Amino acid sequence: MLLLITSLIGDGPFPGIIDISGTGGGLSEYRACLMANHGFAMLALAYYAYEDLPKDMKEFHLEYFEEAVNYMLKHPKIKGPGIGLLGHSKGGDLCLSMASFLKGITVTATVNGSVANVAATLRYKDVTIPPLGINVKRVKIDQNGMADIVDVLNNPLEGPDQQSFIPVEKAESRFLFIVGEDDHNWKSKFFATEASKHLQAHGKEKPEIICYPGAGHYIEPPYFPLCPASMHLLVGRAVIWGGVPKAHAAAQVDAWQQIHTFFRKHLNGKQDERQNKL
Repeated sequence: MLLLITSLIGDGPFPGIIDISGTGGGLSEYRACLMANHGFAMLALAYYAYEDLPKDMKEFHLEYFEEAVNYMLKHPKIKGPGIGLLGHSKGGDLCLSMASFLKGITVTATVNGSVANVAATLRYKDVTIPPLGINVKRVKIDQNGMADIVDVLNNPLEGPDQQSFIPVEKAESRFLFIVGEDDHNWKSKFFATEASKHLQAHGKEKPEIICYPGAGHYIEPPYFPLCPASMHLLVGRAVIWGGVPKAHAAAQVDAWQQIHTFFRKHLNGKQDERQNKL
């Protein structure tokens, strides 16, 4: 893991956020670095395929992520009483699991995440959440030989796959769901909508859901180029991520501001008056 604290905006303490990326593995720092420039104390957290961490995605233990949360909560540069989580793709469902089971998490934002545990078994104490089932027969191949996997995952509301649904009703966190409506990795809008329904059915505050028509799976910081397709490590071949260039670019600019505003409001108690910029 890598803790990033800017020295350009005073001595702190700063609102703390843990940033968790998707299935690419390793330590991804770029988003945390950019967020740190805006006055957040960022912890970029690797969880597999990095140094002595697991080499592949078979099983994760939430106690590892709990250590990172406790580290942030005790750090003298972190402004309490709670911290935030920011997750993309697989990092999104890990953030939902963390918010559901761990203490000290007050705000959680996910970008094209899932409300079900995916790809690897998740364990915490005596709780085990299996990965959501898949059906590879639902893979489609486009005219360029790229795989479209949007329909591969099973429905977490049906049959035994309900065991994979993350119990978000246990969370004491506010939620923001950023959704690309042209996401071809999985059905991000469906997942966000079902998370919202589940939270409200249990008397929790309605989360913020911001949907972007024409935006694909990889909603990155502003001005990053669109990644419409690339190798998927778990699938073992190139897959379509989705996204229409102009709409996706606009979504990245707006989503970046929305994420900053959300964290600044709920971790700092202030509206974000900064302009859209890196």
